Amino acid sequence: MKKVLPFFKSYKKELILGPLFKLIEAILELFIPIVMIKIIDIGIPNNDINYIIRIGFILILLGLVGLTFALICQYYASIASQGIGANIRTALFEHINKLSYKEIDTIGTSTLITRLTNDITLIQNGIAMLIRLGTRSPFVIIGSTIMAFAINFQLALIFLITMPIISAILFLIMKKSVKIYKEIQKKLENISLITKENIEGVRAVKAFSKEKREIERFRKGNAAYSEENIKALKVSSLLNPLTSIVMNFAIVFILYFGANKVNLGISTQGEIIALINYITQISLALIVFSQLVITLTKGYTSLIRVSEILEVNPSLIENNNELSITSVDKRKPLIEFRNVYFTYNNSQEYSLKNISFKINKNETVGIIGGTASGKSTIINLLCRFYDTTKGEILINGINVKNYSFKELRNLISLVPQKSVLFSGTIRSNLELGNKNLNDKELKRVLDISMASDFVNKLEDKYDAKVLKGGKNFSGGQKQRLSIARALAKNSEILILDDSLSALDFSTDLQVRKKIKEEVKNKTIIMISQRASSLKNADKIIVLDNGEVKAIGTHDELLDTCYVYKEIYYSQSKN
Repeated sequence: MKKVLPFFKSYKKELILGPLFKLIEAILELFIPIVMIKIIDIGIPNNDINYIIRIGFILILLGLVGLTFALICQYYASIASQGIGANIRTALFEHINKLSYKEIDTIGTSTLITRLTNDITLIQNGIAMLIRLGTRSPFVIIGSTIMAFAINFQLALIFLITMPIISAILFLIMKKSVKIYKEIQKKLENISLITKENIEGVRAVKAFSKEKREIERFRKGNAAYSEENIKALKVSSLLNPLTSIVMNFAIVFILYFGANKVNLGISTQGEIIALINYITQISLALIVFSQLVITLTKGYTSLIRVSEILEVNPSLIENNNELSITSVDKRKPLIEFRNVYFTYNNSQEYSLKNISFKINKNETVGIIGGTASGKSTIINLLCRFYDTTKGEILINGINVKNYSFKELRNLISLVPQKSVLFSGTIRSNLELGNKNLNDKELKRVLDISMASDFVNKLEDKYDAKVLKGGKNFSGGQKQRLSIARALAKNSEILILDDSLSALDFSTDLQVRKKIKEEVKNKTIIMISQRASSLKNADKIIVLDNGEVKAIGTHDELLDTCYVYKEIYYSQSKN
């Protein structure tokens, strides 16, 4: 909760003035039964129309002033709730971007999306209701009780009996509701997860004709969500009837004992009407308060859930001290892995074991191995998306942990295994790593990646639209645009993480040839399943089951490394 409270401090004025104006409106409302006493006990018995009209104008004035204060309160409530919600949403999004792959893998993307959207909306609703009704409802309940005592002490004792009973009902229902709303949010996260998986994997679902299975899976998740909501509604639905029963009994007792007092001349008819008005005000305030309790319960539950994410500390600690140029030792290898071990989420088995190798400046290095051999994990560690479990990784003789994230990633242009394009245009996507990209350079990188072939055929060429996730481009086209984007960044190290896999052999060959001819003074790391794609590399690192089996040229590995030989000849036969 400590992480969330500072967001409320920016709206102190609204959080104070909003309830204050609502409080004034509530005070004015408490005077209405007193004014009604005057009309009933003085105006009507004396048949004094002028007096009734004068008092009537006072009632109208009280109503108009109360309405004005209520509108002002609503204005402040809107500003505070929307402002705090927007600030929390922005901070949460910024915090998520600081988390490493490790935390995101643990929490889950569907959970993060739910907390960014639904949970923060519930927090906003809670803040708005708290400002509008947080002071008004309790004040009306307490104020009406006090005014009732001022009118008739004996009859007002009925109020003292009913208040603890109603408070106990509210407490028990709120306590039960908090647990249920936590479960509701979990069930909603599950629905988000199923939806996300089906939307992203729609091709696989249709390819295997599993639409019915996925519909049934969603139906079960949706049913579980509905059941929890029904459970919550059942609990909250008890609030109004239970409080109404208590209040109606209170009204019956007031009428019974009040009638006797009127007959005896101890009380007036106006006082009894005023007491019933106050008990009615309390009843209405309690109904509103019950809704407030439910909304605040949801908001408080969501606030805790958002706080849980904000309180997750990133496992990657950034070094914010800029490295001086003189600290870089150019004589040392550009990249060096020293006895690196790595395990995902404290697993018992290492994904990488005792990895050691060196890559010199301007070398082209291939990394090859079977599925789950640790190829992409090496790249994730080099880019510091994860930290090593043991060992160290150095760039220019400096541990990657001593670089700031910006410095480290400015050294590297990465084409990830899964090509990702953002909605916008081809130009906006290629400018991601170089905002000063001009048309000449843009053409050059598109030519190298062999993307010009299809981009030039588009009506708007460089300014052609890219739909969400690049859905309007094929897998091979997305890969080529991703390569162009990495080349546009113009970093010292270029990493191609199996980024030619969607290309046919001919296009693959042409792209590699273009990169070799056009891309100078760069260290290139190519990960590939195809041994033929790495034949011309200065050296090839062969991985098997998370270990380095051999390092050498294509010809050397054919003579000395069984794993490489097996990969190469199995592909050659195909």
